[in-house]
Amino acid sequence: MTLSKIFLFCLIHVNWAFFVANAHTKGENEFRDYEHNAPEHVKNFYKENHTKQTLDFVLQQKAKYRPLDKKVMSVWEAFEQLNTLVDESDPDLDLPQIYHAFQTAQAMRKDDQPRWLILTGFIHDLGKVLTLFDEPQWATVGDTFPVGCAYSNKVIFYDYFANNPDWNSTTYQQECGIYNPGCGLKNVHMSWGHDEYLYYVMKNHLPEEALYIIRYHSFYALHKENEYQHLLDDYDKKMLPWLKLFQQYDLYSKSEEKIDIEKLYPYYKKLVAEFLPAKLNW
Repeated sequence: MTLSKIFLFCLIHVNWAFFVANAHTKGENEFRDYEHNAPEHVKNFYKENHTKQTLDFVLQQKAKYRPLDKKVMSVWEAFEQLNTLVDESDPDLDLPQIYHAFQTAQAMRKDDQPRWLILTGFIHDLGKVLTLFDEPQWATVGDTFPVGCAYSNKVIFYDYFANNPDWNSTTYQQECGIYNPGCGLKNVHMSWGHDEYLYYVMKNHLPEEALYIIRYHSFYALHKENEYQHLLDDYDKKMLPWLKLFQQYDLYSKSEEKIDIEKLYPYYKKLVAEFLPAKLNW
C-alpha cells in the first residue's frame, strides 16, 4: 500500500465531520479526565495493565524486543500498520493514530519548533506497532510508570495496582525499591510499552533530546504530576523541560482546522528522510 493510499484509507474510514465538531469542545482541564468521564473500556484497560505489568514481565519484554530482529520496515510502512489502531487507553481520542501524529507535529510546526522536535511529534507513537507482533494493548499503550519500586498514587487508576503480584513485595514497595536514590531514569525499568520500544528503534538516529521524549512521553506521573523526583539524576533534570514542552503539544494539539494530509505529505516525507534511513530494524 502506497502512502497516498494509506492517507486515503484514513480519510474514508474516519467521520471527519464528527472529528471537527468534537475536536475543540474541551478545555485543557478536561483532557485526561479519568475520574469523571473515563469510558468503561479505558477503566478495563488500566485494570489489566496495572495487574500484569510486573517487573518480571518488563524484563522479559526488554529481552524479547531489544535485539530489533522482528521486522525491517520504513516509517511509512509502520504508519500503514497503525492506520486502524485506536488507542484503548485514551479517553480523549477515537481516531486512527496517523491523525494524532499530524496534529501533534503540525502544532509544533506552527510554533516554529526545531525540525527534530517536529519529527519527534510526528513519530512519537510509532512504537505502537507492537500490536503487529500480537502484543495486547495493555502491553503497548497507556501511561507508563516505574516497576520495582513503590507506585505513586498519582498514577492513573492507582487502586488497580492492588492486583499486581509486585504489590505484595516488601522490597518493590519501598520508595526506591531495587534502585538507588538519584540513580537516573536510564537505570529504572519502566512499565513496558511503545515508548521504550520506539526508543530502541530510534536510538542511533535521533538527537538525545528526541530520544528522551520518545522514551518517557507517557510517563505522566513525572512530567505532569512531578512524582518520582527521588529517582532523577542531573541528566533527567536537564531533559525534563523538553518533556514538559512536548506534553503540551501531545495533549492539546487538537484543532477544528481540517488537516489536508495529502498537501502535508511532501514536507513530512522530506523531514523523515532528513533524520532517518529508508528502512529501520524493528
